[in-house]
Amino acid sequence: MTIDIDSIAVAAETEVSLEGIDFIASGNQYLTFTLGQEHYGVDILCVREIRGWDKPTLIPNSPSYVKGVVNLRGLIVPIIDLRVRFQVGEASYNPTTVVIVLALDDEQGSRTMGYVVDAVSDVLNAEDDEIKKAPLFQANVSPDYVEGIVNVGNDVVTILSTEALQRLENENNE
Repeated sequence: MTIDIDSIAVAAETEVSLEGIDFIASGNQYLTFTLGQEHYGVDILCVREIRGWDKPTLIPNSPSYVKGVVNLRGLIVPIIDLRVRFQVGEASYNPTTVVIVLALDDEQGSRTMGYVVDAVSDVLNAEDDEIKKAPLFQANVSPDYVEGIVNVGNDVVTILSTEALQRLENENNE
C-alpha cells in the first residue's frame, strides 16, 4: 500500500480550520468586566479563573473592601470587592456577581488575589496604539491603577494595572 504524502498534507489543511476562532490576534488581550455602569479590563494573561460569588471567610479588622479569604485548592486567596474599593456602584451580590482570580509573578514571588465584580463582559483585543493615556482628573479610581483607556464602540474601557491591583491590601486608606 502506498501513501501519498502530498494528499495527507492537503487533507490536513482542509480538515483543520481556524475559522471562527477569534482569540488568536495580535496586540494585547484584556478580560473586561463591569462595576456599576463602568467598564474595566485586566490583562488576560494574569487571569487564573473566574468563580461565582461565594461568601469568603471574614478577616477581623480588615478594610471594608477586603471581603475575606477563600481556600482555592489549598491556596488562601484574599477577596477584594472592587466596587467598594473604587466606590463604583452598589455592592450587591447577585447571580452575575463573580470573582476574577488574578495571579502575578514578580520579584517578590507569586501573588494570587480575587476581585469581586458585577459581571464579566468579554475579551478585548487592543493594539498598543489603541490604548490611550487616561486623562488626569479627580476620579474614584486612582491614576496609579490605570494603564490606559480604550474606546470600544460607544463605551470606554479602563485598563487596570494588575501590578497596582495586587498592592491594594498594602494601602491604609479606605
